[in-house]
Amino acid sequence: RSRPTRKNRAVIIVNYEFHGSPEPLKLRKGAKREADKLFKALSKLNYAVKLHYDQEAQEIEEIYRQESREEHGDCFVSILSSHGEEGAIYDCRGELLKLTRIFQMLSPQRCPVLAGKPKIFFIQACRGNVTDPGVWVETDSGRPPADSFSHYLSIPDSTAVMFACSPGYSAFLNPLGSMFLQTLLEFLEGDERHLELARLMTRISWKVAFHREAKGKYQGEKEMPCFVTNMVRWHFHPSTQHPPSDVQEGLNAQFSRKATLVHTSPFRVHTPSLV
Repeated sequence: RSRPTRKNRAVIIVNYEFHGSPEPLKLRKGAKREADKLFKALSKLNYAVKLHYDQEAQEIEEIYRQESREEHGDCFVSILSSHGEEGAIYDCRGELLKLTRIFQMLSPQRCPVLAGKPKIFFIQACRGNVTDPGVWVETDSGRPPADSFSHYLSIPDSTAVMFACSPGYSAFLNPLGSMFLQTLLEFLEGDERHLELARLMTRISWKVAFHREAKGKYQGEKEMPCFVTNMVRWHFHPSTQHPPSDVQEGLNAQFSRKATLVHTSPFRVHTPSLV
């Protein structure tokens, strides 16, 4: 008797109300509605999704500690949405939680069931307070701020982390949602979900950078998502989803039958993907 197929799992954590914070952190209007839509989109892609609102640092750590003990499928996805600084997010009481603490909870040592499997994080949070006017400016140096990437040199194997903005910059949110996660949602619901993971992330960056801009007080400001990854292995993820035939033909020709978000063949080797 064959064993039932394990579902891919996803965790969404959204902090939108902040109480007792030493720093005045504003209500994040639009974040909750956006999270609800992402929950539905991932559920339709056959993920087992857990959605959490307004969590303290210890509660966030416990959520990932529990995930490390679960039975996982071929891929784990997590979306974190909150106020933040470089290398950390704020919990609902205004305390900073380092992202590397979260990533390490799903390391091969702490979560053997996910060893060698893609662990993908999408981070909607500021990484500084600089805004991007979206124009070319002359500077003395094109180097990023010191240590802007040192936080992520020790991320576990087979992990990819995508940020809404570049180091030192702000990430925008309005009552309709964020530029970054709204684009991710659009792609999860569209044909882009068939793209191999690195291409999907690159396409998200392109769409946000060139086709989105902030509204309201920061009307016209831009943001540039970026991602870091140490995925070096090839993966295969079965799926019951099937892309339209014309999309599949184009993808096969363009990507030489590499990994897509939705797989259609029972025997193929793939690069990491969401589904």
